[in-house]
Amino acid sequence: MASPFFADFGLMWYLEELKKKEFMKFKELLRQETPQLGLGQIPWGEVKRASREELANLLLRHYEGEQAWNVTFRVFQKLGRKDLCAKAVRESSGNVKIYQAHMREKFCSFLAKESIPMVGEHFNLNVTQEKCKFLELLFEPGKQTRTLCLHGIQGVGKTTFLAKIIVAWSKGFIYQDRFSYIFYFCCKELKRLPAVSLMELIARAWPTASAPVSEIMAHPEKVLFMVDDFEELGSDLREPESELCGDWAEAHPPKLLLSSLLRKKMVPECFLLVTLSPKARQGLEDRLKDPDIRVLTGFNECDMKIFISQIFPDMYRALDAFAVILDNHQIFSLCQLPVLCWMACVALKWEMDQGNDVKLTCQRRTALYTSFLLNLFTPQGAAGPSWQGQAWLQSLCSLAVQGMWTDTLVFGERDLVRNGIGSSDLPALLELRVLLLCQEAEASYRFLHSSVQEFCAALFYLLKSPGHHPHTAVQGTQELLLTYLQKSGEHWVFVGCFLFGLLHERERQKLDAFFGFQLSGEMKWQLYRCLQDLAKITGKLRRETTFLALFYALFEMQEEAFTDQVMDLMSELTFSVFHETDLKVSAYCLKRCSNLKKLSLSAHSVFKNEERGQSSVSSTELLSWHQVCSVLTTNRDLQVLQVKDSTLNEPALLTLCHQLRQPNCLLENLFLNNITFHCEDWALFEVFTHNPNLKYLNLSNTLLGCQEMQSLYSMLSHPACNLEKLLLMNCKLSADDCKVLASILIESRKLRHLNLSCNYLNKGARALCKALCHPACTLELLVVKDCGLTSACCEDLATVLTSSKTLSMLNLIGNPLGHSGVALLCQGLRHPECALQVLGLNKAEFGEETRALLEAEEERNPDLIIKESW
Repeated sequence: MASPFFADFGLMWYLEELKKKEFMKFKELLRQETPQLGLGQIPWGEVKRASREELANLLLRHYEGEQAWNVTFRVFQKLGRKDLCAKAVRESSGNVKIYQAHMREKFCSFLAKESIPMVGEHFNLNVTQEKCKFLELLFEPGKQTRTLCLHGIQGVGKTTFLAKIIVAWSKGFIYQDRFSYIFYFCCKELKRLPAVSLMELIARAWPTASAPVSEIMAHPEKVLFMVDDFEELGSDLREPESELCGDWAEAHPPKLLLSSLLRKKMVPECFLLVTLSPKARQGLEDRLKDPDIRVLTGFNECDMKIFISQIFPDMYRALDAFAVILDNHQIFSLCQLPVLCWMACVALKWEMDQGNDVKLTCQRRTALYTSFLLNLFTPQGAAGPSWQGQAWLQSLCSLAVQGMWTDTLVFGERDLVRNGIGSSDLPALLELRVLLLCQEAEASYRFLHSSVQEFCAALFYLLKSPGHHPHTAVQGTQELLLTYLQKSGEHWVFVGCFLFGLLHERERQKLDAFFGFQLSGEMKWQLYRCLQDLAKITGKLRRETTFLALFYALFEMQEEAFTDQVMDLMSELTFSVFHETDLKVSAYCLKRCSNLKKLSLSAHSVFKNEERGQSSVSSTELLSWHQVCSVLTTNRDLQVLQVKDSTLNEPALLTLCHQLRQPNCLLENLFLNNITFHCEDWALFEVFTHNPNLKYLNLSNTLLGCQEMQSLYSMLSHPACNLEKLLLMNCKLSADDCKVLASILIESRKLRHLNLSCNYLNKGARALCKALCHPACTLELLVVKDCGLTSACCEDLATVLTSSKTLSMLNLIGNPLGHSGVALLCQGLRHPECALQVLGLNKAEFGEETRALLEAEEERNPDLIIKESW
């Protein structure tokens, strides 16, 4: 049956608009395009003879209404007659209204199902006027980009955000002149499909059997495609350009189809809104065309306060709940996710009702989850849980640990039955909201949040032996700990913290009371034995270990004696901190170290630049940093400290320097690599005149200006400075800096090794060579790899070889010296006064003649070693 559009306006009217040549071309294209749309062909003889009216009748007779329009629309586009397409779109706005009504009903229903009980504004279906203004700005006219990427962690509300956009658009609040159609594609659903075309995906989303796809695609600039949970496809958008498809009617595997859409090979005029995880975002930006990357952060303080006030009718209780959440940064971060904020508030409400101290509930993450789950399975007013509640929680723990080991967040009925959850149990578990029914597939379920699943998985190890689990993928405690510390499981975020946190005495007492029996007391010593083995590992396995994750687990446990024992096992530690909580947790563990020999740390964006008259370091942050730096004085065997990829402001730098200056700081090797100083750094160099133990300084990848070079000179020329090795690789040194270095070479009596690799030194080489020839210079090793030295520098270098009494090793690999330059060096090597024993030159960098010259020099002087890699 023809659509209202054809009844009102008639297909023949559009064919009458075609000129004679266009009409003939229309017929030829019609024969080509119908198979592309999966339609049978009209006999060519009938088409060839047909007038405009006859062709219109043929189309309507052979194809049902919308199909006739789809093929006509497609041919109009091929002809370049977009004006006819635009006219049709304007006249057929009824399709838009039908589709908007369908999307409004569908996504209002979704939001209602996803909503959390007892919550108002933040989960209702209304979109405020202020929110509409914000949403309009996402795709405001005049913006260059047509691709918007929203990334955020699981539970922050990415899908809900898209649903609210669709509802607001369908109600006419936003994008009315911007988008005629918005299509939502869920990647969890798409990955289960075989080869599919964009046309089919649009048809699947349409409320009736026949979708006006050609009408929709006639104006792709009026279409917004939403791609939700992009990471579910497992695509990195790295397919070769030649493999991408441009035809929206052509079927392809979903991964290739979406890659073609996102990389603008297919329908480049359309708009895209993509949601993805922070991990999936990494590396995608350079493969998208001018993307606008934004982050969804969840609740801010104001949002959280409003949210909490809707759960607690009593204003005083609401203020108490907000205060205890705000007091703990970890709990506050957790509560930025709406679903976890609800969970925290429910737990606090129960604790308040029982007259308990809510500060203890929010003291640690594990305490909050323990409170929520144990109270959830304890009937209101009862002294303890029912046997059914105990059985449900044990079954959930079994299901959760299976999911952790199989990287599964969505479970089918078969998984539930395997772990003791029958169909009769589901209504109660869904009502409690510990399990949720998934939208993406029928009869599939997930935990309230992945962190709830992690908590239950950790609890499983205290309840049962992994060998008793019905799924063979479930492994033991040692494997669990190693997987957590190496972050090799995609969803293993908190499970290690929960495992340690459940060993806290208060949690143990609650769990013993809930289950009515004493849980395994061996777990703590199993973990200790695992960590003993971990402390002995070296090489790749050690480099892959995330020690910050261990710090968080020990901090969650809050048992100082056990932490002391564990930290005494550690002789080498490498970790990075990104915010104040990381620093606090690291400090808790590091201040208990006593056997450290090597420490490497990074402080990314922890210490901000100070504004005039204000300190950007809080007192707790500075105390934590002081405790971290105190390892310099409490570990007598600590020989190496590396601070890298960090920004240090004045309080942070002065705290570090204060510890370095202490008489009981026995450190010998200091690495400060890729450091940005937001302050004067004189105090750093002054340390070397106070601590006689420091003999090695590596400042590679740290930008050094005139002030730093002058401080280096003052330090190294000071008689109390014992520095013997100095590394300044890739420090952006200039010709003027070379003059300062020349003065250092002459003035310093103890400097033996100098590495200046990866600095452009061609213009400053003469000053350096002159200093190396000075009788007061005591340098023994000089590395100038990849320093842009040319043959013009080789005469000065040859003079160094004949004049220096101490220089025994010189590394010149990676410099374009040329044959003439090498010949000059060989002349210097032949001089009877030449003391050089090792020369770094890669023969592969030179021609055959030069290689022969070097080989001859080796034969002549058997004491000379020419190293090709150094």
